[in-house]
Amino acid sequence: SSIVVGEETFGFDRYLNQEFYKKDKEYLKARDIVIMRDCGCDLGCLDREIGEQRIIVHHMNPITVEDIINRTPFLLDPEYMITTVKRTHDAIHDGNEELLFSDPIVRRKNDTCPWRIN
Repeated sequence: SSIVVGEETFGFDRYLNQEFYKKDKEYLKARDIVIMRDCGCDLGCLDREIGEQRIIVHHMNPITVEDIINRTPFLLDPEYMITTVKRTHDAIHDGNEELLFSDPIVRRKNDTCPWRIN
């Protein structure tokens, strides 16, 4: 079965992934590697420093109960993980692009005044 964006992958077994994320020493080591590789930036983009926000390391391939039980190869492979902030992480899981941060709008003189010429 394939996993779709926003689909609940753990349900009542959520305790399994929470235990994994909080206590698995191999995961915590891989997490540190990902944070260092991505310079602590949202989606690894250097112009999007996470700063004071909590860093979330996101599995780009959603993990399942079976992945944790069977210790599948991508479970601990940093190539399948990326740093995010909660808002980006929620956008990914909910499939809602509106939650993603956009580039700042370049402002021009009088651009908010429709009767003036720029």
